[in-house]
Amino acid sequence: MIQGRVLLLNGGTWEPLTVITIPRAINLILSGKAVVVEQSGRFLRTVRSQFPVPSVIALRRFINVPRRHASWSRPGVLARDEYTCIYCGARIGDVVRGKRLTRRDLTVDHILPQSRGGKNTWSNTACACFACNHRKGDRLPGEAGMKLRWEPKTPRTSYLVVEMGSGPDSWRRYIEISTP
Repeated sequence: MIQGRVLLLNGGTWEPLTVITIPRAINLILSGKAVVVEQSGRFLRTVRSQFPVPSVIALRRFINVPRRHASWSRPGVLARDEYTCIYCGARIGDVVRGKRLTRRDLTVDHILPQSRGGKNTWSNTACACFACNHRKGDRLPGEAGMKLRWEPKTPRTSYLVVEMGSGPDSWRRYIEISTP
């Protein structure tokens, strides 16, 4: 059996719905319920024929899907903020204090510190480099003389469908990523 994932878009709006398996995607295409939007360049071969493996498919009809609220998570916060510090703007690959930043150098900061009642919510957490997070400490940004570069917000659920950016490049144009 062929391994992999396919991005499923809603009919008409092309809003990302979910990520499905390749066999499920091919089943939807063969049954006429979906169309191929992007090819992966791979093929599923049978004894008599071969089928191009899709990377992105769209349903032929629009289906009404109630909005789901995205569950808060540390990896989700880092991905939402595109691994960019909310205070200084440092990103992965930037050199800060003589060191090139990696994912491990970025943390999740609580705007209202947990010691003051701050919760793990989308609007109270943001990506911060270790230096800025340490400088801010247990204070509010204003108390530490720091300003937020953007307001942290709850991301659209369609953004999180890709499991924090782990999908192929061909999915990027269909996923709405909120930029700060």
